[in-house]
Amino acid sequence: MHAIKKFFSRYTAFLWAVLKPLGAWGVLAAAALDGGFVGLPIDAVVAGYVYQNQHRFLWYVLMAAAGSTLGSVVVYLIGYAGGEELLRKRISAQRFEKLHSSFDQHSFWSLMLPAMLPPPFPFKLFALAAAVSEMSIVRYLLAIFCGRAVRFLVLALLTLKFGPEVVHLLGNLFREHLYVVLLVTAAASVAWILKRRLARSRTA
Repeated sequence: MHAIKKFFSRYTAFLWAVLKPLGAWGVLAAAALDGGFVGLPIDAVVAGYVYQNQHRFLWYVLMAAAGSTLGSVVVYLIGYAGGEELLRKRISAQRFEKLHSSFDQHSFWSLMLPAMLPPPFPFKLFALAAAVSEMSIVRYLLAIFCGRAVRFLVLALLTLKFGPEVVHLLGNLFREHLYVVLLVTAAASVAWILKRRLARSRTA
């Protein structure tokens, strides 16, 4: 475990050294690669940029969200072109039907809420499922951008308050209490949907 942490730390430092001269474009590039099928420690990259230039934190948040959205186009193209077989290999038939049903009913929220969660949450499975369900590309991109913007904004604010070490703390939290986080997120999602429906029924 110590060796893995040491390797990850060196890898992050190397990546930071490569991207730092690029400025905000480095955030965009790293997020775009991470949004596709090239996994990068994007949270550590964003936190590093925010900590080094705190007055530009909002700009880095937007660039990271935009890059992640652009990278996700690769996942969309794969899913839309015939990713159903790939998705079925990765999840059970029951979960596949549940995902398909959720995107039929609430496509935007079914993608935006997972986009808010950091690793190890398997967001790309949801992005692939959205494409397989033939979600429109506009709603797909908008949902990912909004979700990623919230995720990176929270990360940036926590970094400003606690420093870049917060990335490791959050990573440990999600790894050790992933199901609790998912349960809270699901409950918040249901509450939000019910609230919107209630508001619509009152105005109808």
